[in-house]
Amino acid sequence: MRIAVGGIHIECSTYNPVLNEEKDFRVVRGEGLLSDPYFAFLKDYEAEFLPTVHARAIAGGPVSRSTYESFKTEFLNRLKTLLPLDGLYLAMHGAMYVEGMEDAEGDWINAARTLVGDDCVLSASYDLHGNVSQRILDALDMYSTYRTAPHIDVEATMRRSVSMLVKSLKSGVKPLLLWAPIPVVLPGERTSTVDQPAKGLYEMLPEIDAIEGVWDASLMVGYVWADEPRATAAAILTGTDRTVLEREAKRVAQAYWDAREAFVFGCETGSIEECVAKAVVSPTAPVILADSGDNPTGGGVGDRADVLAELLVKGATGTIFAGIADNAAAEACYAAGVGARLDLTIGASLDTKGSKPVSANVEVKFLLETTDPASREAVVSTGGIDVVLSAKRRPYHNIADFTRLGLHPHSAKIIVVKSGYLSPELAPLANPNLMALSPGVVDQFVERLPRTRKGKPTYPFDKHFSFEPKVTLSARSELA
Repeated sequence: MRIAVGGIHIECSTYNPVLNEEKDFRVVRGEGLLSDPYFAFLKDYEAEFLPTVHARAIAGGPVSRSTYESFKTEFLNRLKTLLPLDGLYLAMHGAMYVEGMEDAEGDWINAARTLVGDDCVLSASYDLHGNVSQRILDALDMYSTYRTAPHIDVEATMRRSVSMLVKSLKSGVKPLLLWAPIPVVLPGERTSTVDQPAKGLYEMLPEIDAIEGVWDASLMVGYVWADEPRATAAAILTGTDRTVLEREAKRVAQAYWDAREAFVFGCETGSIEECVAKAVVSPTAPVILADSGDNPTGGGVGDRADVLAELLVKGATGTIFAGIADNAAAEACYAAGVGARLDLTIGASLDTKGSKPVSANVEVKFLLETTDPASREAVVSTGGIDVVLSAKRRPYHNIADFTRLGLHPHSAKIIVVKSGYLSPELAPLANPNLMALSPGVVDQFVERLPRTRKGKPTYPFDKHFSFEPKVTLSARSELA
């Protein structure tokens, strides 16, 4: 079995004005793809896996058209040299937005289908915060998506996708693929699988997998910060028994629809002012305060200083703020050196229209040693707050992200991170966890953001409409 492997993986807020360029991606090519830990699991399958290219970046703004076309051309050129193929596995995210293009994954996957031909079997894995379209499913034979948020089943999902592909090629059975779109699109912070009702909904899926004739049951939450028609939740099933697949797709879709008003944030929420006030007087620690509207792993810019400004007003002490993307401020710290005091303007360095910077006199406490200017990170202290300044947009989700900068989160009174729900490493540390429903390009109040490309009534933008699940087969299933 000759199976090619490749893809592109990014989540893009259409409200984020900062374009993603090639430099923002981590790219693995050729044999480097197969040796990358992300794809290490492929060695467990009895098949010949043939690498192309895989580009991956943290969430952000739209991908520049030139960057997308460059990656797509390279992918297709590498794929062409591998023909003929028995199968193709695409490791995708599903929420990519390319400037001047809607349904970018649809473009990528259909270009691959056209090149490899109808006889090649295509399987894809997605993030549950991706968006699907009929065009995407028409080009695929099988599909699987994450079942956890925060995502702790990435490899398990990729394995399901590859296992189906290998199973199909070994048996000669090509499964059916169908879906039931659900006119609901909610933030991931309200649909975490740690909390109900999402927890219970996702617990249905392994049970459905065990039904005769079902190969995979997937439930998409969708990506709410993409203003394009395909942004919607969906139930997607792969298998061989059409009657069972249609029944279960409708059942999952109806269950999600029925639960739409029950989705809530899994932690205490409030405005920036409310959350900072509670954090400052909290009798327990560390308080972890999430700046949700500027979360870079959700598509936020990562440069807003709104929360920092409020912390300074309230005289917060014992505080770690990780972090703010501001290359100019970081460079100024490196030029001054550890121990220097200087006046800095912090924040609003990337999205200059969306927020206001903070001016402060700071002491440079730590500079990360690195030969790559784009990886520079500085820690500065102002008042009782240690602020991390990064040369590029990045999250701070792991304990090591702090300790490598000389910071000690376990002993802090307040930790501010640009996040929505907390990562698996930070969540157990929170005492308590507060989420600021802050403004930004990934605003949790999604109704505050303009919605011009919505093709039909969609909750929560629209509230008073009825819904009955309808199932549609993929084009390749219709021909089976």
